[in-house]
Amino acid sequence: MAQALVETIFDVCYLVGVISVGILMATKGRNESIVKKFGLMAILLGAGDSFHLVPRMYALWTTGLEANAAALGIGKFITSITMTIFYLILYYIWREYFAIKGRNGLTISMWALTIIRIALCLLPQNAWLDYQQPLLFGILRNIPFAVMGIIIIVIFAQEVKKQEDKIFRFMPLAVTLSFGFYVPVVLFSSSLPLLGMLMIPKTLAYVWVVLMGWQLYKQSQMVLN
Repeated sequence: MAQALVETIFDVCYLVGVISVGILMATKGRNESIVKKFGLMAILLGAGDSFHLVPRMYALWTTGLEANAAALGIGKFITSITMTIFYLILYYIWREYFAIKGRNGLTISMWALTIIRIALCLLPQNAWLDYQQPLLFGILRNIPFAVMGIIIIVIFAQEVKKQEDKIFRFMPLAVTLSFGFYVPVVLFSSSLPLLGMLMIPKTLAYVWVVLMGWQLYKQSQMVLN
């Protein structure tokens, strides 16, 4: 009961908060393309996670996680897709914000990793509808996702240092933390279920990313006013 209460409070606050902020940035960005991209990214984050978190909340309050394995698996599948697109949008935010020209090879790499990741998620061997899913495919489908994360960390770190940017100075750290909390869950949560709690700080790392976009939004509002 305690787990259900804590997770429900956290999940509801997270979903309502991140989607609301995303809608505000997407609709009130005053033609600021980067802000609107952040808004879309935040909406995608919250909407995608809702497909997994809402069934999880229901399961915790009713018949348990195993009895709702199919709904949880479908939600996990959808979240895997939306998070991949999340990082692709973040890549284009990096390009626009730091006025990056060229680097076509990097763009092709990000698109290729996105396609590979989604293709791997679509394979039936993932057994999304099963409660115990194959560890091998859990690792395989996350390899291109992890490479995308590493690319985001490196390119933001390089430009932040070069341009002494204040708004995105913690972007590399936030993305690093999100993967740092996520990897143990992928590798060991089936044998140590309590590791699933690491998804809370992982989610907070993503909220941190969204808040950087919110900071940019507030800055643009002050300039326009």
